[in-house]
Amino acid sequence: MTRSLLPFTQFVVKVHSRCDLACDHCYVYEHADTSWRARPKVIGDEVLAKAAERIGAHAAGHGLTVVRVVLHGGEPLLAGPDRLRRAAGEFRAALPPGCALDLRIHTNGVLLSPAFCELFDREGIKVGISLDGDRAANDRHRRFADGRSSHPQVLRAVGLLRRPEYRHLYAGLLCTVDVENDPVAVHDALAALEPPAVDFLLPHATWDQPPKRPAGHGPTPYADWLLAVYDRWEETGRPFAVRTFESVHRTRHGLSSLTESLGLEPAALVVLETDGSFEQADSLKTAYDGAPATGLDVFAHSLDEVARHPGMAARQLGLDGLSATCRACPVVRSCGGGLYAHRYRSEGGGGGFDNPSVFCGDLMTLINGIADRGEPLPGPGVPAQAGEPAVPAGLTDRQLDELARGHGGTDTVRALVRSQLALTRAMLAAVRGTSGLRSSAAWDLLAELDSAAPAGLDAVLGHPYARAWAARRLAGDPGAGLGPLAELAAAAAVRAGRGDQVAVPVRAGALHLPTLGRLAVGTGAGEALVTGRTGGGFTVRTPDGETVTVAGGPADPRWQPVRRIRPAGGWTLALEDTDPQRDSHQWPVADRLDEAELLAWSGGLREAAELLDRDLPAYAQGLRAGLTTVTPLRPGPPGRDVSAAARQAFGAVGIARPATAPVLALLLAHEFQHVKLGAVLDLMDLYDQADTTLYDAPWRPDPRPVEGLLQGTYAHLAVTAFWGTRTAIYDGLPGVAAEHARAQFALWRRYTAEAVERLAGSGSLTAAGLRFADGMRETVAPWLAVPLPRAAEQAAREAREARRPAAAG
Repeated sequence: MTRSLLPFTQFVVKVHSRCDLACDHCYVYEHADTSWRARPKVIGDEVLAKAAERIGAHAAGHGLTVVRVVLHGGEPLLAGPDRLRRAAGEFRAALPPGCALDLRIHTNGVLLSPAFCELFDREGIKVGISLDGDRAANDRHRRFADGRSSHPQVLRAVGLLRRPEYRHLYAGLLCTVDVENDPVAVHDALAALEPPAVDFLLPHATWDQPPKRPAGHGPTPYADWLLAVYDRWEETGRPFAVRTFESVHRTRHGLSSLTESLGLEPAALVVLETDGSFEQADSLKTAYDGAPATGLDVFAHSLDEVARHPGMAARQLGLDGLSATCRACPVVRSCGGGLYAHRYRSEGGGGGFDNPSVFCGDLMTLINGIADRGEPLPGPGVPAQAGEPAVPAGLTDRQLDELARGHGGTDTVRALVRSQLALTRAMLAAVRGTSGLRSSAAWDLLAELDSAAPAGLDAVLGHPYARAWAARRLAGDPGAGLGPLAELAAAAAVRAGRGDQVAVPVRAGALHLPTLGRLAVGTGAGEALVTGRTGGGFTVRTPDGETVTVAGGPADPRWQPVRRIRPAGGWTLALEDTDPQRDSHQWPVADRLDEAELLAWSGGLREAAELLDRDLPAYAQGLRAGLTTVTPLRPGPPGRDVSAAARQAFGAVGIARPATAPVLALLLAHEFQHVKLGAVLDLMDLYDQADTTLYDAPWRPDPRPVEGLLQGTYAHLAVTAFWGTRTAIYDGLPGVAAEHARAQFALWRRYTAEAVERLAGSGSLTAAGLRFADGMRETVAPWLAVPLPRAAEQAAREAREARRPAAAG
């Protein structure tokens, strides 16, 4: 099979090949590779110009929306301001329209001055500085050739970047780990400099030249050192970002790594030396003399040719590129075999790079150590306790392809349900951690129910608006108090049929129990005591001292239960009009439904379910498996159907009840597409998270970010399928309804097809995202072949030309 070409998105450009320090751990000058000796000190004009041309052509050819160029060395400031200004101008001018330049410089800081900072401000160059900690730590390795300390000069450089006028240039610090340095002292010294980010880097080593492991430090000193830093980082409230720690968090939950040294993502970086030669990652200089060489150069070879080099390919094979030992390892998806250079061994059965990392034991200890500490999910969230299952990777290749085509059968959507339940658990634990709730009655009861009555707890935690509240709390919403934690515990205890007593806050005169309902208690504030009954039901002692019994039969009229509808075939939907957290959609929610409106909803949902089963069976299966809650919304403007899906409320959709069952079926299918895709995006990156480009969405007059375009395209697969089915039903028949269906099908198939190609060509999609786009394209292709009357095509063409937002219904 021919390997598809992965474009480069990061370019390390060596603008100077010498350095003004003599750091004894430097991979350029102190390790196996000696190629620097024969290279020009400074990159030439012709090399810069040709490099810019190559990068611009590569970006245009692959539709890239952003490229990162890192000016590097040696020490790049030795190149001087004129050379750096020229480099910035060349690279920026060469990029195609719509492609942004992320320009950075990595320096030891010794020469950084206000003049350089002014230049970097004008040219938009962010600055990263190497610093190994306090003076004692930094002076172990980062000295001048005559032995003088570089620490004062580096602190002066960081001080410049901390000035208000230059703060926006401050990209962060890079710290090489030395286990003989005090990890807490290093952390605190770096934190005192207020960096936005710190990269803690393992020292470069191979099996031939292993890292130092001083006596008395244990078998995994590097893991122990990093875990000590991790503990201090957590204790002090994570004062800066750490890519290593965050990458462990992400990869343990099926997401991408943020660094090449962890995870299985393919490498997308190439190095340009001062003489114009292309090389692989600099870290390979630690393996053997000439290890990073490709034999290719900027004058004779395109970047596509470089991307096909066997050495580049070897770093893009993911799991298949690892040794048998690594492939069998339980932490391989987080570790990824470690940095490629660290696997090198010159002789023996594992000659070359077909080995685990020389830091193998350290990496396993680090990953498991972070897991045992209960680490957060990317964004908000941490597992509740050590040993709790993390969010599963969740999807097989077959299931991902099924979802990519717009569908998703029962087992596929249930995999999403499981992953979302794990995510909600993790987010609740994060609420606990960020709120200082080391112990509380509600939390302790939840933990007990997790063992004693897990089904009841899962039913409550699977409620869409449990996660919605947790997300609000973690986002710092001032209105998201801790009361819902007690509400969840009380609801779970009631479902478990236990006699637990839980103090639950009364808000706006009502007691709320998620998934169960609400009780009007006649006071605006205070606490009510909820006590479950072993025979079913529960009692509530109100803040006024009254006892209200809510049993399985007729209950107090002040009790408003969540009403459930069984549309067809055992499918049960909660018609949620009591939970205050349901106000998570972009449209206002409806008040408690009266009996007439409840009857109308019940009939509409039953008819819609029958239509979905008959006309859209590929979508209906997933709806039955994953849609648990419909939240009535207030009616929209006249003539417009209103519906929504909240990103943090998996399993729920909000809809203002439309006039007809077919439109209700369409809105259910449309919004559940957003629900499914949101769950997929929680499991994997389909696009570049750093992409800030706005893309033309054919159905909207305003451009959209890449996720918005992806969400709209995916939702409109269901919309197009609906109108395609209606067109088939009306095949050969006259009438307004038939003409409307044909015109809508013509319009939406064209919109969706255009959007799929725009996504595929954006340059923002990951490998998984491109695979997803291929699946959507596979679904769209047969629709484009369906012949339609000229009038339908003309109506669609006029709508497209008018660029008016077309309502899905």
